Amino acid sequence: MQSMHRGLWVLILLVCCLTPSAWAAESEGPIPLVPTPGQVTMLDLGATKCIPCKMMAPIIAELQKEYAGRASIIFIDVWEHRDQAQRFGIQAIPTQIFFDKDGKEVSRHMGFLDKQSIVSLLDQLGVPKAKVQ
Repeated sequence: MQSMHRGLWVLILLVCCLTPSAWAAESEGPIPLVPTPGQVTMLDLGATKCIPCKMMAPIIAELQKEYAGRASIIFIDVWEHRDQAQRFGIQAIPTQIFFDKDGKEVSRHMGFLDKQSIVSLLDQLGVPKAKVQ
């Protein structure tokens, strides 16, 4: 079952990478320092044109606002910045990597990750919960 699940994600990655839109990714600017020194960091590696990545985009935007100043939530488009996929050793997109405040990788997830799961991981890493707006 696990190998079938992994095979599905590899297939999704291949299909996404072979689409013409993959070559037309918009520039997102310079790459931020990852992990952010002295701060818990969640890195989402994906692409703006990838379907599961698009599903995560509003979650990432919300978390960036809700955790501003308490945790660093970073998105890197690996179709625009292909060297970052190699740097972080990703096999499929989206991939989320969590770093503790000392910069040590403590968790990695491949595929869509819902907001509740992300908040739970941030909580485990000692980040104060987001304020309800």
